[in-house]
Amino acid sequence: MTKEEVAQVLEEIGELLDIKGENPFKVRAYHNAARALAGTDRDIGDLVATGDLRTIKGIGEGIAEKIAELVRTGHLKYYEELKSTLPSGITNLLAIPGLGPKKVKKVCDALGISTVGELEYACNENRLVELEGFGARSQEKILEGIAYLKKSQGQFHIDFALQNAGALLEKIKGFKGVARAEIAGSLRRGKEVVKDIDIVAATARPGPLMEFFASLPVVDSVIAKGETKTSIRLKSGMNADLRAVSEEEFPFALMYLTGSKDHNTTMRGIAKKAGYKLNEYGLFKGERKTPCKSEEDIFAKLGMAYIPPEMREDAGEIAAAEEGKMPDLVEENDIRGLFHVHTTASDGTATLEQMALAAKKLGCAYLGIADHSRSARYAGGLDAADVKKQHKEIDALNGKLSGLILLKGIESDILPDGSLDYPDSVLASFDFVIASIHSKFNMTEAEATKRLVKAMKNKHVTMLGHPTGRLLLSREGYPVDMRQVIDAAADLGVAIEINAHPFRLDLDWRLVHHAKEKGVKIAINPDAHSVEGLKDVSYGVGIARKGWLEVKDVVNAWPLEKVRKFLASRRA
Repeated sequence: MTKEEVAQVLEEIGELLDIKGENPFKVRAYHNAARALAGTDRDIGDLVATGDLRTIKGIGEGIAEKIAELVRTGHLKYYEELKSTLPSGITNLLAIPGLGPKKVKKVCDALGISTVGELEYACNENRLVELEGFGARSQEKILEGIAYLKKSQGQFHIDFALQNAGALLEKIKGFKGVARAEIAGSLRRGKEVVKDIDIVAATARPGPLMEFFASLPVVDSVIAKGETKTSIRLKSGMNADLRAVSEEEFPFALMYLTGSKDHNTTMRGIAKKAGYKLNEYGLFKGERKTPCKSEEDIFAKLGMAYIPPEMREDAGEIAAAEEGKMPDLVEENDIRGLFHVHTTASDGTATLEQMALAAKKLGCAYLGIADHSRSARYAGGLDAADVKKQHKEIDALNGKLSGLILLKGIESDILPDGSLDYPDSVLASFDFVIASIHSKFNMTEAEATKRLVKAMKNKHVTMLGHPTGRLLLSREGYPVDMRQVIDAAADLGVAIEINAHPFRLDLDWRLVHHAKEKGVKIAINPDAHSVEGLKDVSYGVGIARKGWLEVKDVVNAWPLEKVRKFLASRRA
């Protein structure tokens, strides 16, 4: 190990001890030793070999022995044991600018946070605003620090990627000589997490377009630049590729670069059987190119129905297209209302009326309010008296609003034993109940599955919220047999949520497809904690499309009368 690496380990030991609340003198000793080691011009190997570590002021006998162990073996038993006593992701929190050990300890103890993703999610839900020693400005600074940290990571949430890609696409479409341009790659397929941005442009003058693209103000560095392809790194930390093709080649390049790889491979096989050769440059019959003005034309030439980009994962879509059995996928403008919306009554940033007016502006016919229940104290969960108060406010608003109906709901915590945290008398007062797990994630698969299934058996439960508990790029879902849970939901008539928050997108699209096959109804819920958060439903629609959902499968794509009948059916 190098001197710098050893000093970094010593610093981290000091920080971990500080988080654990150890003696400040012990904490300081490791920080002092790290600084002393970094300040010497002696080679670390020589210092260990000669036994001269103890001659350096600030390095005592015990720490000198640990340094020697690190240098000789590359490992330190004390360090590994110390890390094992704390959540595995906690050291990453220390990398956030401005977030020292004491603040890390505070958020970990108060909010149960152990990863960067969990902390970002908590900030987005305003959970640090009222936390002692923090506040709105601290929360804002932490989010800025997390954004900085993300620049060094190789994967990005879909919302962040779309923002970057959309800005690039707008510039490219506006460049003189560009006839057509589209986002391609995994982003066009609506994947939850993407590594980079792919854009295809049709132009007769690719050279000037490449120069323009490489010189945009958002570019941090140019990775490679050619006549028809340029790769850049954006200041946001994302990489982006631009491919320039002719108008004639555009539909073929767009199809190829959209992927997926497995989908493309199968499509080439389909083309070969039909006597064609398909690649990114065209559809060929021998040496003769078959003209196609769009992707729809390409599929039609091969005797297939058009396959929307979201479905191109080689998961049965090609057979469905050949057999004329393609689903009529749900679209964002099919959404008639929203469930799972938080207000200032719990941990939202907008009042009931503000959320209602914003939903109405978006064209919603109904809005299902679902603040946190009483067990979620960290999120201002509602007790029974709070529930009554909110219901009166909803009744009053329904009396004066036109064009929008507010529905009374709650996001009720599923307790460790699978029960909900209100008695039936309170649960009966809601129009709908979303049951979610927010605590005790450390479960076996059998325990988690039993917990979810038991909760759904409560006749007041209408929907299962963020069913696996995952936080993308931060936390895996708990180990649950979701196929068993989906089977139970089908038997019980409980809907399952696609939590549309871009950090969750839970239920996973593969499981969404399975739920559809089982006849389980899906609610695409924004889990909105702000007015802006209502728009997150669009990401959920993308996941619904990846899972082959149609209007008939999506609860909040139905008219209110049908929704009311569905919500009441559980209690019949």
